Amino acid sequence: MKLKSILAAVVLCPALLVSVDCLAEEAKPANPLDAVPEKMNFDIPYGAPISLERATVAINAAVAEAKKRGWKMNVAVVDSGANLVAFQRMDGAQLASIQISEHKARAAASFRRETKVFENAIQVNNMPYVATLDGAIGSRGGIPLVEDGKLIGAIGCSGGSGSQDEVVCKVGAATIK
Repeated sequence: MKLKSILAAVVLCPALLVSVDCLAEEAKPANPLDAVPEKMNFDIPYGAPISLERATVAINAAVAEAKKRGWKMNVAVVDSGANLVAFQRMDGAQLASIQISEHKARAAASFRRETKVFENAIQVNNMPYVATLDGAIGSRGGIPLVEDGKLIGAIGCSGGSGSQDEVVCKVGAATIK
């Protein structure tokens, strides 16, 4: 019965729709960037840097996944300070992706978040200014390596599409627990 009354009111007074929309908009900040989160985003404490042995295990897992899928990748692992620890270029992998894989790993460690966050900010959330942040890269395939709640490094993969890079990267990241 109430629904019929509301529909009748809307039909009789279309301005009611405008009023409802205005009320809904007033409840939200005019600009989503003006919203103030209660907690810090991506506040992962830094831990001891990843060892060469563990970086190699992560790279080997990523390369095995890429081989299984027939993808040619470059894979880089950096420590918690975003310094290169280990790198592997698969036979035939795109040369330009050497630097890109390192950049993705460095960005994931420096910003303590997956590089997919930057891609989404630019492409989905219409925040192009993110591309101007020093060290950021708006392409998925960079994942922080977190152990016991602490950042020990990051892995970056490049050579395929962003989604392919991300799939391979996640396999390498899964070796850290």
